[in-house]
Formats: sequence, C-alpha cells, structure tokens
Amino acid sequence: MKSRVFAICMSILLISANANGDEPVKGEKKTNHPIYSQKMKSLTGEEVDLSKYRGKTLLIVNTASRCGATPQYEPLQALHEKYGEKGLAVLGFPCNQFGSQEPGSAKQIAEFCERNYGVKFDMFSKVDVNGDDAAPIYKYLTSKQAGIDDTGAIKWNFEKFLVSKDGNVLARFRTGTSPDSPEVIELIEKALR
Repeated sequence: MKSRVFAICMSILLISANANGDEPVKGEKKTNHPIYSQKMKSLTGEEVDLSKYRGKTLLIVNTASRCGATPQYEPLQALHEKYGEKGLAVLGFPCNQFGSQEPGSAKQIAEFCERNYGVKFDMFSKVDVNGDDAAPIYKYLTSKQAGIDDTGAIKWNFEKFLVSKDGNVLARFRTGTSPDSPEVIELIEKALR
C-alpha cells in the first residue's frame, strides 16, 4: 500500500514538473537562445537560420578587407580546415564601422576573401556591430547577458567570440590576439571535447 501511494505521489510530481512548459518536448529544439533564434543573410544573399549551428563550437569574428588585421583571415581559414570536421564553425561578419575598412559589396568581399585567403568558412553580409543598428547577434555578444567579463562595444575589426556547443559565450579575444595564438587554440580544443 505504501509503495502504491508513493508511486502515485511520484507520478503526480513528475506530471506537474513537466507541465510548466519550460523544457522542450522530446525531439523539440529550443529556439529562443539569443544566438540560435536569429536569421542572417550570407554573403551570397541566402537567409541562414543560425539554429543550424546549434551543437557546434563557434568562433564569431567581425571582419574587414582593408585593415591591418585582415591577414587574420589566413589563420581563421586554417582553424576552419583543422577543426571544422571536429565541430568548429568559423562565422565571419564583415563590418564597415571602423575606418571604413570594408567598403565593398557582398560580391567584392566574397571575391577578395576567396582570391587572397581561400576563405571557405561561412561569411555573412555586412553588419554593424555597435550602436542602435548593430546586428542582434552582436548586441547579445557584447552585453552582460552573454555572461563574460569582457563586455561592451567592439573596438576594432577582427574581434573574436568563442561560443560553446550550447551557446554559452566562453571568451572574447580582441583584435591583437591572433586566431592561431596558443590561448585561442587551447580554448577551442577544450570547447570541442
């Protein structure tokens, strides 16, 4: 009798715990994460649902073609080649907010990246990363909501954000930190485990 009462109580408890609707139903994906709930345009103009990156480690970078840091495209591509099949997705977001160093059209940016650096990682259409018109992904990445100590405006081109497989921002690397620096590599490898 006691075991039957216990079983009934446990059933009621489990049913009420599931009734709150906070957890997805088995097979249902949560889409309300600030990164995965967005759609962006690729450099070729296609709409990309960022939920496709759920479960991948992300390195999100604001890029420019006429910047002293532009050669960082090379180690970014190397990271894509080395870790892409292991679950790393490098996402490039061209931006013209710093010294007008990304003035070209999407086609010109794509041609530049391919011709000079053989870029094959995912590149998106030009965005603002600061201010009222900043892309929502950058509003999130630079906010306290992202959960890192280094918050606030993007200072220059080629700032990098490392994001875990479940969407947690792990680190922010400023322009002066190369994508192939030991600290970046160490954190990428740790995030991929």
